[in-house]
Amino acid sequence: MVSPRYTVPVPVEPALELVRKYNLPGPRYTSYPTAPQFSDAIDRVALLHEIALDNKDDHSPLSIYFHLPFCETLCWYCGCTTVITKRRASAGEYVSWLEKELALTAPLLNSARPVTQLHFGGGTPTFLPPEEIDRLAATIHRHFKFSPDSENSVEIDPRRLTKEHVEAFRRLGCNRASLGVQDTNPQVQLAVHRWQPLAQTAQAITWLREAGFQSVSVDLIYGLPLQTPTTFTTTLDEIIALNPDRLAVFSYAHVPWIKPAQKIFDDREQLPSTEDKLAMLMMAVAKLTAAGYVQIGMDHFARPDDELAIAFADGTLHRNFQGYTTRAGATLYGFGMSSISQTDGSFYQNHKELDDYVAALEAGRLPFERGYLLTDDDRHRRAIISDIMCGRGLDYASLTRRLGLDFATTFAIELTSLADLETDGLLKRHEQGLTISALGRLFLRIIAMRFDAHLTKRPGGFSKTV
Repeated sequence: MVSPRYTVPVPVEPALELVRKYNLPGPRYTSYPTAPQFSDAIDRVALLHEIALDNKDDHSPLSIYFHLPFCETLCWYCGCTTVITKRRASAGEYVSWLEKELALTAPLLNSARPVTQLHFGGGTPTFLPPEEIDRLAATIHRHFKFSPDSENSVEIDPRRLTKEHVEAFRRLGCNRASLGVQDTNPQVQLAVHRWQPLAQTAQAITWLREAGFQSVSVDLIYGLPLQTPTTFTTTLDEIIALNPDRLAVFSYAHVPWIKPAQKIFDDREQLPSTEDKLAMLMMAVAKLTAAGYVQIGMDHFARPDDELAIAFADGTLHRNFQGYTTRAGATLYGFGMSSISQTDGSFYQNHKELDDYVAALEAGRLPFERGYLLTDDDRHRRAIISDIMCGRGLDYASLTRRLGLDFATTFAIELTSLADLETDGLLKRHEQGLTISALGRLFLRIIAMRFDAHLTKRPGGFSKTV
């Protein structure tokens, strides 16, 4: 069952009442179970067994991720794991540690497996000078073989970009790039400590297209300090004029208890109201769909001929730690501090602090500090939540077949709990399954939370859902 493409935004007034009702803290569900469930008490022998099982098949696809944490300055809204420094020698030292981690991990992996997805995140990947990018590329290609149609992406900060950086990542094999922009308004940029003239963003896109990148995506954030519906409308117009292939329009995650730099926004009372934040979201949906983009999941937009839009339409869209993806079934192995790896039956995460990450490697140990082994119930709920977060609704017969159980009977309590969401127009239950409405697309996280068995055990700690 495939949900229809919803291209018309819902009215603001009824949505505002529901935002007030349902705007609760909750996970973004890039995984299930979510990272707060990871523990440093994980059975390491059992984890290594899971990795061994995962690497039995020569043809099973791989997704690999490299966390490159360095930034020259801190953007005050940022929720990423970063290391703030202007010391350029850190880049070469870090590449050496990645080489060490790859050497320690290689014996556990099946070198015959094809890489279908590669992603560089951060931090600022272009903190690495071009020669270090080339050095890292040689190491990666020594350890992995790539599928001819692999999706190789890199996160770009236009403020720290040169044409030589673009060419180095293209030599590595990157064919997709996502640009951090967040907002084009100068006052907003100053308020979040990220000065980025629009001309820098335009230049970065030009260089990427000239170098042969197949897809360019732009990241925006609504809910930042000093933003208003009027200023965000201008941001949307200016970005649409640059004609990106995809956009991600994220809700600002205000978690000052995790990211202390965000406390400055509370002190200055600069954050937009709930009403203004919803208006910005509605404006984004309206403008982007009018410009020809298809809304995908809860926060992504793509051209209709983009493979992400095609996957959404035909029901093959998936979600992982990199967000929405078309690369189904690929096991994820992460490298670098804080990176997360995922097999069918496990998660494990590297040390979040650089010193701890380095110390483990110096001792000849794999640098992970915590993880989680999935139960059968976790696997079942992961599939359900994935279907919800990808906007497809739930097809009871399909889930029964895929999970090997009577879905409607096994999850009768959870399905009954959806009654209030149905009354409020977020979804429609019927004998064969449930479909998510255009209004419900704003509340995918709330719908998914009804199937999360772990929230009652460890509630709180998340950003607001809308």
